[in-house]
Amino acid sequence: MQVRLDGSFDRNIPCSSATTLLAASPSPSSSPRPRLPPPTMAQEPIKRKLVIVGDGACGKTSLLCCFALGEFPKEYHPAIFENYVAEIRLDRKPVQLALWDTAGQEEYERLRPLSYSKSHVILIAFSIDSPDSLDNVTVKWIEEVRSICGPHLPVILVGCKSDLRPPYSSSSPSGSGGAPPLDQTRFVSTERGMRVAQEIGARAYKECSALKIEGVDDVFEAATRASMLVRDGNSGVKPRRSHGHIEESDAGGCCVVC
Repeated sequence: MQVRLDGSFDRNIPCSSATTLLAASPSPSSSPRPRLPPPTMAQEPIKRKLVIVGDGACGKTSLLCCFALGEFPKEYHPAIFENYVAEIRLDRKPVQLALWDTAGQEEYERLRPLSYSKSHVILIAFSIDSPDSLDNVTVKWIEEVRSICGPHLPVILVGCKSDLRPPYSSSSPSGSGGAPPLDQTRFVSTERGMRVAQEIGARAYKECSALKIEGVDDVFEAATRASMLVRDGNSGVKPRRSHGHIEESDAGGCCVVC
């Protein structure tokens, strides 16, 4: 299956194809036809490692399954997703993105840090219908990531289960018409998610729904592009920032998963 990270899906077109250049036959009086350059050899894929962390049952495994396998898991089991390597073409460059799932439960506290080794980008996930899971991003997850991976490894903050949040208005008072204000005790607003992303120094903030396959491609395109900032796992390359704002993924690019 091939997935284009520009919002479209294509299962029939191969990830790469050979292009044959044909030249018109020269006339007898024309100069000899120049030789065509030899075909280029297949590019060696760039290898990158992505690790996703967050509270238990916040949607980490479902997000990975939706992206890598194209399906939403029917039953919940802690960290049932096996490590998977996605073959990606990012701006015509082949990339092998290793996806590492982790369990957020306390009984896995000693095992989880082993997953961070030689990582290039970290996804910190929370559930949009659980404000507590976002609170844990600041008091637990970012601290764990920075203590193990260093201060500069790219981090993407991801709000999962966006389909559970009802339509809301961030400005209009209740009863004034239109969408009502959001119940902040039950759901996380986009604005709050972006504020937390800035507080923890995340490179981007993304929201998605694995159930409805919405925003999933954007998450992994942003993560793949962020991973390119790191030459080797945990090398400490500082992410680029722009006027103190979270830098979104570069526009106009193309990312394809084969």
